[in-house]
Amino acid sequence: MKKEPLDIASDGTETIDPAQQRQTLKFLFTPAAPPKDEPVANVHAKASTQVGDTIDALRAAFGETVGEVVEYAGEQTVFVEREQIVEVVRFLKEQGFTYLSDLGSIDRFTEDDRFEVFYSLCHIPRRKRIRVKLRVGDGVPVPSITSVHRSADWHEREAWDMMGIPFDGHPDLRRMFMPEDFEYHPARKEFPTLGIPGSLPLPPQENDGEITMDPFARAHGNVPED
Repeated sequence: MKKEPLDIASDGTETIDPAQQRQTLKFLFTPAAPPKDEPVANVHAKASTQVGDTIDALRAAFGETVGEVVEYAGEQTVFVEREQIVEVVRFLKEQGFTYLSDLGSIDRFTEDDRFEVFYSLCHIPRRKRIRVKLRVGDGVPVPSITSVHRSADWHEREAWDMMGIPFDGHPDLRRMFMPEDFEYHPARKEFPTLGIPGSLPLPPQENDGEITMDPFARAHGNVPED
């Protein structure tokens, strides 16, 4: 349908009565900004993640076991040795980082040191946060920190269940989401998006149907008859 402008301004802008004509949203092209020589401050950087004094204290206490310090988006991450993780989080707890806000894992999908385990700790009175990371190979156990932070229990169980990272010294390292006899770990990168047919018995698709062994039966063309 051809639009019917009611008025045309000096710059060519047309005004249309919305009650008579359907308008189309304007497409406003924004050209890419040219690169700047001067470094641009990260607007997301926060003072709460700048913990240089804590990192210095870690280096003084643990020496070379405190590895690389990476800063991204204004957040500092400290890499430590796997064997020292319990002592490191205990030291940080004594420094005031008493709240374990998160513990998780990352699959780097590399031959060596395939996984990263990260620990996010908060110093609530100072409003500071620090992230500690370690790298570990496939099947190599990570010392459990549940003796320092009881809340790590749930997180370590999840990392074991979904990623297959064992935690040495965990008081109850059972699977959390998957059955105990499930031999796979679904958060690993090699795990198929549509699951592995035959690996997990699931309820039937019909009331009187049989148990299905295909987690995505419809995606594989197995559609029940009406």
